[in-house]
Amino acid sequence: MEPVRIGVIGCGVIGRQHAAIAAHSPLLALVAVADVRADAAEQVAAAYGVPGCYSSVDELLRDPSVEAVVLALPTSGRYLLAHQALAAGKHVLLEKPVAMNAAEVRTLLAARGDLIVGCCSSRMRGLPAAQAAAALVAEGRLGRLRLVRCRAVLGAGAPPQQPPPPWRLSKALNGGGILVNWGCYDLDFLLGIAGWRLRPRVVLAQTWNVPEVFAEYVAPGSDAETHVIALVLCDDGVVLSLERGEFAASATDEAWQLLGDRGSVRLRMPAGHNKQVIFDEATPTGVVSHVIWRGDDPPGAEHRSVLEDFAQAVRMRRAPRTTLEQALVIQELTDAIYASAAQGAPVMLADPALREPTSEGG
Repeated sequence: MEPVRIGVIGCGVIGRQHAAIAAHSPLLALVAVADVRADAAEQVAAAYGVPGCYSSVDELLRDPSVEAVVLALPTSGRYLLAHQALAAGKHVLLEKPVAMNAAEVRTLLAARGDLIVGCCSSRMRGLPAAQAAAALVAEGRLGRLRLVRCRAVLGAGAPPQQPPPPWRLSKALNGGGILVNWGCYDLDFLLGIAGWRLRPRVVLAQTWNVPEVFAEYVAPGSDAETHVIALVLCDDGVVLSLERGEFAASATDEAWQLLGDRGSVRLRMPAGHNKQVIFDEATPTGVVSHVIWRGDDPPGAEHRSVLEDFAQAVRMRRAPRTTLEQALVIQELTDAIYASAAQGAPVMLADPALREPTSEGG
């Protein structure tokens, strides 16, 4: 297929990763980069021989060679730029989290038209382990789902050499903390493996900021959570359980599982080596465990897969791995988790059938 001519807006850490992948992928042609820091854009342009180098987003969006853009900048700055890009007729790949709140996602849905909008929360779901688990669920091997869960609590290691960037745990700049930084991956991963069939109804949640003993592990002024736990009641008696934490006063403990009345599937979400997907099958004589997939993820596979899926979606005029409609479900859950934690009470989600209709394009 003809490579998709792409521009990267934001030349920080993640923007540089997008640029490197686009520069070396047969599915993409890196034709432009932009950053308000002219030197950052110039460095990336020089590294990959990019013809278009801009310190203004407007200039990049006026470049006729750019078909699609990646918005690789903090969450608070992406919403307006996404609208500008769509108005300029560009397809858009949004870094995660997709927006600051669900209202922003709804306006992007209204503005999308027939353009393709992809969401980087789908990174981990492009890995082979997730695809193997999704196939098992789609075949009905688990029976009726009962529990979909993640517990990924990372104990604090040695103090970091440098604190994380200020936006990372900033409610104003990032929309939240660990829930939007990593919990969006967990939700996309689990909801996607389940075939996007879960219909959340009630959320009860709690969040905590960094423990005082580890206060030096985060950037000064950080006000967002480093630990979140949520219990989500869904239609058909399914429960979604999410716990995600970092800098915890705990040993590291990680598990992702989908459990039904005929079996369960267990796997790990991060990219890595020696991974397994295990099917625990219920039989008349007890539970029998089967390894249905074992292997390694090539370095950077999660980043490459999301960009190349987006490129294929643009060229084939199909939906990307995670659509804006699906990203809206994740964002509505995220908003409800924060609301429940703030109120100290359960929060009801709207019935999908009662929501305003949205376009199915993209």
